[in-house]
Amino acid sequence: MTSTGDLATAGSYGEAPSGYRLPDATHVGAVTLQVASLERSVQYYTQVLGMHVAHRAGATVQLTPHGDDRVLVVLHEQRGARPVDRRGRLGLYHFALLLPSRSDLGRFVAHLAAIGARAASGDHWVSEALYLTDPDGLGIEVYADRPREAWRRSGRELLMATDPVDLHALVQAAGETRWAGMPAGTVMGHVHLHVGDLAGAQAFYSEALGLDRMVWRYPGALFLAAGGYHHHLGTNVWAGPTAAPAPADEARLLHWALDLPSRADLEAVQASLAAAGYPAELAVAPDGTATVTTQDPWGTRLVVRVAGR
Repeated sequence: MTSTGDLATAGSYGEAPSGYRLPDATHVGAVTLQVASLERSVQYYTQVLGMHVAHRAGATVQLTPHGDDRVLVVLHEQRGARPVDRRGRLGLYHFALLLPSRSDLGRFVAHLAAIGARAASGDHWVSEALYLTDPDGLGIEVYADRPREAWRRSGRELLMATDPVDLHALVQAAGETRWAGMPAGTVMGHVHLHVGDLAGAQAFYSEALGLDRMVWRYPGALFLAAGGYHHHLGTNVWAGPTAAPAPADEARLLHWALDLPSRADLEAVQASLAAAGYPAELAVAPDGTATVTTQDPWGTRLVVRVAGR
């Protein structure tokens, strides 16, 4: 890590939207993915990623960390779905599983080496990350955060980059403990999307939805978050100007979730989205669970809900 700049102390970085702003306790919920073969995907997510099958019903499987009932990934089978078209698709770039500690990430590195699984890596100054691709071509990040007191800023912008990861040091941080599956306390740290343009992404995800802008000069990307996090959402235009949404018969992100602290927050999000002219459908289930479903200008669906419901 070679970052320079001022310390990113609380309140010293990020640009808030001009109107509604999401509460600090906002965090990312589960991602729901369309896959071609449930058996093949379950094998990958359990054996390579170390996730636990918490529930299975028909063509759908819910996956959690071990010893934790938090659902992070939902797999839905569409038999015969085509792999991701890598020539350029709007929608999912990757979803990112945040491990509790750097030592957990080191254990994951050693696990991948032991089973011969390939992964890319990147030191982003605020975090260290590994990148994998599931059997359908869907992107996955597994990462650990650096302490917030190590983050840096330039003016109001948080500093992020992509440098090589010291994999040897990561493995050393694991100590003698071996990987025993994705540990309790793992959460969905962020989602990263291909979008059509960054101005549109800022209008929808910041000004209408209420995320702060955290990094805006990273080439071709905009990173957004609530509560001073480095990013709960990444958006980029790297798929190119001719990229289109994934068709219904392709592996893809069906929707992702954003969890809020209260029903009042949910209603405030709905009002902000509707006032900006975006879809904001409020639904209340028989058990009282409320959600607001929307989609960005490129068709990526987002379900906003109250945490724990």
